[in-house]
Amino acid sequence: MTEVSLPIIRITTPSRAFEDHQDSVLALAFLPDGRRMVTCSYDKTLRLWDMRDKVVLEKMEGHCGWVRAVAVSGDGQLIASGDTNGELMVWHGDSGDCLMQAVKVHSKQICSIAFSPDGTVLATGSWDKTTELWCTRTWQVQGNPIYCGDEINCIRYSPSGELLAIATDKDIQMWNPYTRERVANFEAHAAIKSAWNFSLTWTPDGTRLLSAGSTADPTIREWNTSTWQQVGDPWSGHADYISSIAVNSTATLVVTASLDNQVRLWRLSDQRTIAIFKDSDEVYCVNFSTNSKHILSAGANKMIMEWAIPEDALLEDTPKEQDTLPEDAPEEQAADKAQDSGCKILAISTAIRNACITGDLTTAEELLTQEIDADGNNYNSYANRSFVAARKSDWDDALQDALRVRYTMLHLDLPNFEGIAHCWKMQFQDAMKAFDLAFMFTDGDLKTNQFLLLIKAIALFNANEHDEAVLRVQELAAACPDADTLACYIVEAYLRVQLGIVAFENTHHNEAAGHFSDAINTIAVFSKSAIHPKFEVFSVIFGWDLKALWKTANQKRCYTLLHADRLREAFESYRRMMDMSDESTKASCLDWCTAFKQECRAIYAAKGDLDLVASGDVALTASNFDRSIELYSAVIDLDYATDTIFAKRCKAKLGKMLWGEALLDAQKVIELSPHSYLGYQLKHAAFHGEQRYDEAIEAFQTMLFAVDEAGDTEIRNLCQQYISPSDAEGDIRRVIDTQMQDAPPRILNTTTGRLCDREAQTNAFKASTEYKELLSFTINHANLRMKRIQDVVATFFHYVMLSHRWEGKEPLLHDIQDKSVYDLNPVDGNVKLQSFCRAAHDAGYQWAWSDTCCIDKNNNVEVQESVNSMFVWYRHSALTIVYLSDVLPSSVAGGLTKSAWNTRGWTVQEYLAPKVVLFYQKDWTLYLDDRSPNHKESPTIMQELGYATGIDTRALIAFRQGMRDAREKLQWASMRVTTLQEDVSYSLFGLFDVHLPVIYGERKQNALGRLLQEIVARSGDISALDWIGKSSQFNSCLPAEIMSYRDPPYTPPSPSEDEIQISVSLLRNSVAVDLASESYTLFCNLRAPRFGNCRLHLPCIT
Repeated sequence: MTEVSLPIIRITTPSRAFEDHQDSVLALAFLPDGRRMVTCSYDKTLRLWDMRDKVVLEKMEGHCGWVRAVAVSGDGQLIASGDTNGELMVWHGDSGDCLMQAVKVHSKQICSIAFSPDGTVLATGSWDKTTELWCTRTWQVQGNPIYCGDEINCIRYSPSGELLAIATDKDIQMWNPYTRERVANFEAHAAIKSAWNFSLTWTPDGTRLLSAGSTADPTIREWNTSTWQQVGDPWSGHADYISSIAVNSTATLVVTASLDNQVRLWRLSDQRTIAIFKDSDEVYCVNFSTNSKHILSAGANKMIMEWAIPEDALLEDTPKEQDTLPEDAPEEQAADKAQDSGCKILAISTAIRNACITGDLTTAEELLTQEIDADGNNYNSYANRSFVAARKSDWDDALQDALRVRYTMLHLDLPNFEGIAHCWKMQFQDAMKAFDLAFMFTDGDLKTNQFLLLIKAIALFNANEHDEAVLRVQELAAACPDADTLACYIVEAYLRVQLGIVAFENTHHNEAAGHFSDAINTIAVFSKSAIHPKFEVFSVIFGWDLKALWKTANQKRCYTLLHADRLREAFESYRRMMDMSDESTKASCLDWCTAFKQECRAIYAAKGDLDLVASGDVALTASNFDRSIELYSAVIDLDYATDTIFAKRCKAKLGKMLWGEALLDAQKVIELSPHSYLGYQLKHAAFHGEQRYDEAIEAFQTMLFAVDEAGDTEIRNLCQQYISPSDAEGDIRRVIDTQMQDAPPRILNTTTGRLCDREAQTNAFKASTEYKELLSFTINHANLRMKRIQDVVATFFHYVMLSHRWEGKEPLLHDIQDKSVYDLNPVDGNVKLQSFCRAAHDAGYQWAWSDTCCIDKNNNVEVQESVNSMFVWYRHSALTIVYLSDVLPSSVAGGLTKSAWNTRGWTVQEYLAPKVVLFYQKDWTLYLDDRSPNHKESPTIMQELGYATGIDTRALIAFRQGMRDAREKLQWASMRVTTLQEDVSYSLFGLFDVHLPVIYGERKQNALGRLLQEIVARSGDISALDWIGKSSQFNSCLPAEIMSYRDPPYTPPSPSEDEIQISVSLLRNSVAVDLASESYTLFCNLRAPRFGNCRLHLPCIT
């Protein structure tokens, strides 16, 4: 289907300009009285304006930074403003007096502010990545800030106030402002490389959110607020980032401002640019006036520009005038109506007008002749009789009457019927002279000139100069920004329909379809109701049926596509036409619809599809969803629709992932068969696909009820394929409990920055989209549920562990209890904790653990559990972040080797246990700028770590917990230090997989002794007795210090082959075989070495 390129109105001169600011104007807002406006600027001030008189009512001072944002409460009583210092001020809406002096509420600049619809809350968004919510009664912060993870550029409340939309550099987030829960987020413009999300606006009904992007993606994107899916293609036109976007009060128009020095006016229904207002410099803000008749913009030129919205764009919001006047209405009323309709150049009585519109030309001619007979100088009547004669093809009479008007030189502001008559007689040179002469007597009136140019183009078209006529109409619309473009569109649409009819008659079906499509697309620029009575002048003069223009174009396109063998497009065109038709239009199309359907059946039969349902079934079985949808749709459109057909088409649409369309079909199945389970089953699938999981579960429960109530035993047996939501919830809970057995009991939420216990984590999961999707999936797939549950639970509860060395004051549990880590004073260890949580969040993880604040160190039981579980927690983490505070940014290889982190005792298990590790430098950038997902897979980093620790690379990458190679593991830890002396030993519990009591204060010799005796006792490996140094008071066989293992173990030399042979020979000659066998058995059955009462018991042979 071809698309018509529509002319855009271009305006370079504003209606008015407001001047007083001394620097760029960054934002503007209107007060509800419609008369006052407030603006803010780089000059650190605000201005309260009287828009009617263009005067500044109040210069509002008090900010120390550039004022970036301003907002007005719904009742107009409050004005709020925010600046680049992160300071907020509040002003009285009536007087502009300051109500709250500048208060620093953000650490970085405030970029956007918004009042809730009820005016009780003010939201402030900042580049410090947080949004604060303020009570407008007390001006106290409500709850904790919303942490968004990236710099915030725009915040907007939904019309209902139930959602707060936040645009950040990386995504658009939807938050429930009451619960502080994020309900949705999507990349939007940030999906494009180097692009970010800049501006937002809601439609008044809250069903759509519009977003605008930066320089890398200077487009508008429209989002369905029930699914958060993009609607249609991005709107393109701007060449630089879009700084501001707004929707008018009737949700018909959108306006945008950009750094490309343009303000663009768009039509929301078709996403087309209507007008471009050209500014002299970058434009930073834009909005509709309260009456939506003007656009106000401001920017780098320090002025606020007021632009008049073109009349054509406003016409959609204008109530439709009465189409006809009573036949007995006085001529003055008819003339007044004609003038009001823009047809002042055609003065005609109501009776004659109606006769021309209905095609009763004989009556019209008789009435005009009576007027002329009554007054021979009534040149209006001569002019009108001229076009009536032309319509009757009486060219000579038409020309004679037209010449009478011309010679009087009195009524040249009438349509140039002389030119029309010359065109019909193929006298083009005379026609052009007549038209040119007419322009000399219009006094330069734009609308009259435009009308005469359109008449001239139509006359050329009627004289078979088709291409020339259409080109003239298009050029007129494009060249005259203040022209009545709607009139141009209507004329072009009608001419294209006529071209389509000619092409169809000549069997050029594809060409004809293109003409009809162009006509329909042109008409689509305005609503059908916008075919204003002022355009009836074309019906009067030329006999055009404008009221049926849209219907005619659609009907003829349907037939043309059929004859062009484009069946699918023909049916799509038919369905679109019927969907858009009102009841009266549908009633007038009954006979046509019947004939169209009969021809469709004949064409399908000729193609071999005698049974459309059977052919659709074959296509559906073969997963040819497009063809099955086409065939089932044909059956439905041909009035053979049943619940079975709708169900089949629904399945095809589900296969095609057309969730919204499938839902409509599922609902139709329910309407046609309300007691059947099938419609609810399909409804569940469609809701699930649309990610409307609560509704999906509700539909599924209704389906289960319908199955249970079915009289058919086979249908009731279907229950075995499903499980109830309560059973599914039980399965999920059991998997969660299993998952949490190997996870820390207390953990940080990286989104909120708050500590959560296991129950809080579980509740967060149950409130998440992931849980609802899982529940909706599980109830419908009983046989697949456990694997899916395990995967989803594992993904949601994945957590990140921190490995670091303690420095200075670290935040402990009591420091962050009932607080957000992001609210902590950013000093010392607080900064490290905040950066760790953000790094984990940026990596895509919701949960994070740090040993500083996630353990209650005053609780001995918890400390005991933590020490004995630490290795397992690190082993089961999705990621361990190693923070090297002493490795400076841009370090070359070797920084890791020199880091003090490599000297600490606890860090051994913290890099051996995890499967995935990332090393971060002092500024929280990746070590060596290595952006691989796992530094254990980086040969360079592992080689350096192996050199620094003395640990074999294979052990670093895939360490095996347990007693194996005990002496080697002790050597790895031999040079490590800890703050508490006992921790040297406690930090090794995980490496050897031992669980021992944690007894702080027992002294390091006891702690090490207990560990070593456990190793020897459990493994029988006495290599731990191979050490050099001072003996322990715990047991003299054991060392007092872990550093006694720093030297490699003693390895006795292996005998040579000759020595082995000599020894064997000596044994054969001196020891009996039976004795040797008995000795071997005795050796094999020796007890392992053990400790008892701190004494070593070694096996011996007596």
